[in-house]
Amino acid sequence: MYRYDEFDRTFLAERVAEFREQTRRFLAGELSEDEFRPLRLRNGLYIQTHAPMLRVAIPYGLLDSRQLRMLAHIARRYDRGYGHFSTRQNIQYNWPKLAEVPDILADLATVDMHAIQTSGNCIRNVTADHLAGVAPDELEDPRPWCELIRQWSTLHPEFYYLPRKFKIAVTGAATDRAASEVHDIGLHLVRGADGIGGFEVLVGGGLGRMPIIGKQIRSFLPQQELLAYLEAILRVYNRHGRRDNIHRARIKVLVKALGVPEFTRQVEAEYSASRASAPRLETAQIERMRAFFAPPAYRSLADEDPTRAGVSAAFIAWYRHNTRAHKVSGYRVVLVSLKKHGEPPGDMFDPQMDALADLADRYSFGQIRVTHDQNLVLADVAQTELAALHAALEPLGLATPNIGTLTDMICCPGLDFCSLANAGSIDVARQIHEQFSDFDYLYDLGEVQLKMSGCMNACGHHHVGHIGILGVDKRGEEWYQITLGGSASGQVALGEVIGPSVAKDRVAATIARILDVYIERRDNSDESFLQTVRRLGVAPFRERVYAADTAAA
Repeated sequence: MYRYDEFDRTFLAERVAEFREQTRRFLAGELSEDEFRPLRLRNGLYIQTHAPMLRVAIPYGLLDSRQLRMLAHIARRYDRGYGHFSTRQNIQYNWPKLAEVPDILADLATVDMHAIQTSGNCIRNVTADHLAGVAPDELEDPRPWCELIRQWSTLHPEFYYLPRKFKIAVTGAATDRAASEVHDIGLHLVRGADGIGGFEVLVGGGLGRMPIIGKQIRSFLPQQELLAYLEAILRVYNRHGRRDNIHRARIKVLVKALGVPEFTRQVEAEYSASRASAPRLETAQIERMRAFFAPPAYRSLADEDPTRAGVSAAFIAWYRHNTRAHKVSGYRVVLVSLKKHGEPPGDMFDPQMDALADLADRYSFGQIRVTHDQNLVLADVAQTELAALHAALEPLGLATPNIGTLTDMICCPGLDFCSLANAGSIDVARQIHEQFSDFDYLYDLGEVQLKMSGCMNACGHHHVGHIGILGVDKRGEEWYQITLGGSASGQVALGEVIGPSVAKDRVAATIARILDVYIERRDNSDESFLQTVRRLGVAPFRERVYAADTAAA
């Protein structure tokens, strides 16, 4: 992973000192709220319903064990003992005191972490495939490119006050685990006909009030030209993006208004005109960055079947659902579930963080990853050590064998914390956990991606859930709109609303009716829920969901 040098550390120290003085001036009444707001936002600090919320950057989701221990320390010392991992591969703290935020940032800086540009109208945390570097289907590791983009974009003077927030995702695998097509820019590592590496460039994706799937504007961009082309895209957006309406300010609106051909023409014209002065990545720069992400010192091990006779049924279930193939023989990727039934999805307590840091040191070269869907990963576990790791994770509540199942849901904090939310999410997640507690039933269903948001900002990515749930406000009451058929990878699609929203106490029962239709009408046991929805359409599900209401009427 990338290691900070003296320049990086000096930069962070000066940034902390700057924000400490800004906070002092605000608390002393020397800065107004309007003056302080852009300053705090550029340092990851929001004002939420109950308290400030601090969002800490985890670039492309990669942590080492000392950093995870620091996140535990912050949860314990400055918050209420836990943090919330988000779909941006960051962590959020919901209860810090404003006066102590500079102290938190100072502590983060000691382990090369910060909260810079995790909020505000700037280029946000660059995200990536959580299996980068270990996935068997990977063409190239995207993390060196993510780091190059991070360094280029941090405090970039031209793009520090964009019309709206800006999100970039990079993937190098056949399977898109980074949801790149619903980002402002999605970058796919590809090979040209001559075998030379480059990028497919997609622009204008995003969710929220106007969900749109990104459009390809370049099928192949030479790798050395990456930053120059990103600058061209952002210049066109910065020049023409709307600043008069916050709901129409994202680049997806501009792409739609201009049309893909015209937007592409303007980007290509800007790219051509500015190439002489634009940053060009030299081979030495690229190779230097790749060296930071060289493979660890793997042992020479043969593949084996850890589910041999004599192991427990609990271990077998965990192995089948919470581990994935690794490109190096004798190793396995372990997905650490933060979706224990009854607990808020994505939350993690400080003792769990400390313990997982120790396990990462023992079993996975001291590194931890954060996934797009709010779990963690130990990416390099020897197959011979899986049973011992499972035994250590179980008492920590981190071995729930539900990865890829209905209860491995994405869930935003909702009305419990967020000042923008219309409805709760965490309590609905508990309701779903209670309804669907039978793991044999969950396993029979196969992969079902449930994604839930407490408002139209779509932090829970409900638009691209196989089952999407959106909280809405109806005259002060919490109701929930259901969509079916969405997907963020493969054949990317936005879900279709099945009908009127349902009352809060009926959400889990509504999902049960939807799943009953799937079980009854799937073509065979191998047809997935998403495949069945796409084959049948939403009509049969709609009919079942609202049949009882029609009969009662």
